[in-house]
Amino acid sequence: MSHKEDNEGKRSSHHTELYTSIPRTCLPIVYHPDYNITFMGLEKLHPFDAGKWGKVIHFLKEEHFITDGNIVEAREATEEDLLVVHTKRYLNRLKWSLVVATITEIPPLLFLPNFLVQRKVLRPLRTQTGGTIMAGKLAVDRGWAINVGGGFHHCSSDRGGGFCAFADITLAIKFLFERVEGISRATIIDLDAHQGNGHERDFLDDRRVFIMDVYNRYIYPGDGYAKRAIKRKVELDWGTEDSEYLQKVELHCDGALNEVQPDIIVYNAGTDILDGDPLGGLSISPQGIVNRDEIVFRAATRRGIPILMVTSGGYQKKTARIIADSILNLHRQGLIGAEALEGEGSSSLVTSMMCSSGSVGSTFTAV
Repeated sequence: MSHKEDNEGKRSSHHTELYTSIPRTCLPIVYHPDYNITFMGLEKLHPFDAGKWGKVIHFLKEEHFITDGNIVEAREATEEDLLVVHTKRYLNRLKWSLVVATITEIPPLLFLPNFLVQRKVLRPLRTQTGGTIMAGKLAVDRGWAINVGGGFHHCSSDRGGGFCAFADITLAIKFLFERVEGISRATIIDLDAHQGNGHERDFLDDRRVFIMDVYNRYIYPGDGYAKRAIKRKVELDWGTEDSEYLQKVELHCDGALNEVQPDIIVYNAGTDILDGDPLGGLSISPQGIVNRDEIVFRAATRRGIPILMVTSGGYQKKTARIIADSILNLHRQGLIGAEALEGEGSSSLVTSMMCSSGSVGSTFTAV
């Protein structure tokens, strides 16, 4: 896209509530209780722990790293927000319960009225998608941001799959390209155990986006067409362990960021690489995951590149604890921090009201 076209896109952007002004008293960690999917036990029919996001927050509170008042409350992405990437036809297809049952891999959903599917399944996914878009802007403003949910890397503009109904990674990047001055190149570092074929299909012919993908070569989705978008492809064998894995992550992360220095990194930090994961097929230890995240954040921090992290896949009950431990380690290492909260003197009630996206500030206008 030319600079002229880019500026025209910025001027014509729709009004959104996702780029609300967030005070410095809030940590750039985005979450909403609506992330969690609970409905008559149907969520248990998929191996995905559909309540893991709330558990991550619980563990971070237990360690006194966050409170309800100092993290950013996610907003649900509206249809207008989603149409920045998705086709109207695709969004209309989600009004059929059969389609949602296929995408989420929860067959009994096809027997439910769609209004229930929208409320109990798609609304949580839309809220996580809104959270990723919000975290993208926060990462640019603060240098880092974490959406405790998101990472739906199998969804593209016109098709979902693998529990991914909305293309939140593509949306976050497109929003930044359209709305934030100085953001014209992005690098996706996808370290989920599965190939990220959704964002790969979306950015197949877009030279502004560099994709590095490290995944188990033998598992879903095996999308050969989408692989053409990967600029740095690392295909792993069954049972790959810490030593080999971390060496490859560090080597290729440095290589990717040396090859093209982006304006933003989107880090898809799936924990389905964990040993024993029923779908990932790799053998990475909990400490290996903590070390992996540190490698990526160090690479970004060393180069002064803003980084947005999303949590993506992870199909064991213990993954929430590992995600929390990794975030705490990033803080201990000085790679993320609560510096903005120090010396502010705000009461917890005031801070809580300010960090709620529905309670604060004016929206940024398109530039």
